[in-house]
Amino acid sequence: MFRQTSEFHDWFAEQRAAQDHRVTPAPLRGLDGWSFEPGTGDIRHRSGRFFSIEGIAAETDNREVAAWSQPIIVQPESGILGILVKEFAGVPHFLLQVKMEPGNINILQLSPTVQATRSNFTRVHQGNAVPYLEHFLAPRSGRVIFDALQSEQGSWFLGKRNRNMIIEADGDVPVRDGFCWLTLDQIGELLNVENLVNMDTRTVLSGLPDGWAVQGRSTGAEGRALHGTAALLSWFTEAKASHRLDRRRIPLAEVGGWGESDGAVVHDSGRFFKVIGVDVEAQGREVARWSQPMIAPVGRGVIAFLTRRIEGTVHLLVNARTEAGSFDVLEMGPTVQCAPANYEGLPAGSRPRFLDEVLSAAPERVLLDVVHSEEGGRFYHAENRYLAVEAPDGFPLEVGPDHIWMTPHQLGAMVRHSHHVNVEARNLLACLRFLR
Repeated sequence: MFRQTSEFHDWFAEQRAAQDHRVTPAPLRGLDGWSFEPGTGDIRHRSGRFFSIEGIAAETDNREVAAWSQPIIVQPESGILGILVKEFAGVPHFLLQVKMEPGNINILQLSPTVQATRSNFTRVHQGNAVPYLEHFLAPRSGRVIFDALQSEQGSWFLGKRNRNMIIEADGDVPVRDGFCWLTLDQIGELLNVENLVNMDTRTVLSGLPDGWAVQGRSTGAEGRALHGTAALLSWFTEAKASHRLDRRRIPLAEVGGWGESDGAVVHDSGRFFKVIGVDVEAQGREVARWSQPMIAPVGRGVIAFLTRRIEGTVHLLVNARTEAGSFDVLEMGPTVQCAPANYEGLPAGSRPRFLDEVLSAAPERVLLDVVHSEEGGRFYHAENRYLAVEAPDGFPLEVGPDHIWMTPHQLGAMVRHSHHVNVEARNLLACLRFLR
């Protein structure tokens, strides 16, 4: 435990100095254990486990583009993202670990107590056991604070889910090397540091009930909401019922506009993302050496909520958003979720709605502005700029059927249900909970 957050930074620097990791980009066709499948061109591991890179063709009436095809990660298994919490001197502390992921910009980031795919914790790779896993598998001791199956990035994963869990531990919990206890206030400070608190920690913390939230924040539950819970759920159900998402898996070799170049799979335009390979050497992981494909986005993304006070209460503008890999037709997402570089040079009508309002906001209207990495186990140097921006004067309450105003408290309640709130909105909500 750290009395001051500065003590954590000293400890984190020691952890970084003590560990030796190497991540080297490598041609896809040279990756140990991976190959392009004859006929389909799909990228698979020789074991048939872990994940594959395949193609998907999607059509929807709920995006800027009506139809497209792309490579996508197919990983049917669900993993566990779990955080242990325990009170010390009456103050809840959360057990996080310094974890290496090959796609992390800073290599090491703060991850949940347990961050493991099913292949990891069933030891398909014949590696070491996952520490603290016993707290998250039934039968377990301790008290469940939060437990829900949650989606991952639908733009790059096909129907991928992980079990997000927070467990209040019973009895003593020995602290292993590379793990530390942090208070919510300390985590809140660290969330303002770029590329430090990883995506999996943020999504789990978004599920904290209000009784565990840090007090005195500007996005608290007090005040009157524009819509009741029943109205919000009806809006969500109506959006799912009225929109469509037609998709089919296709061979990677048949994905139009994509092909191999310089050892990677890339789009002809150079936009969107690449599928690259990496060779990895890592200390402190279940396996010390491996190779794998990864998604490498082209350019930094923007994830933003427009906010406004309605009858004195902060509200967020939530979007009913569809992705090619969405587990359902759509989920609740942020107001803006895109990579702006993909839309450069296009007319205003072809750009994501409200993107220009977010990017052109005067500094005094920007409530939150921080850059965070995305999942470093499958995505290489993927980062997004997380923003909360006050809507300009005169911004309407009614902005069309695919958007609705709800309070952070209401959105947090939706997180505690599976497949309601997408991972981008959950990550942004976690940051907003710590606004002073």
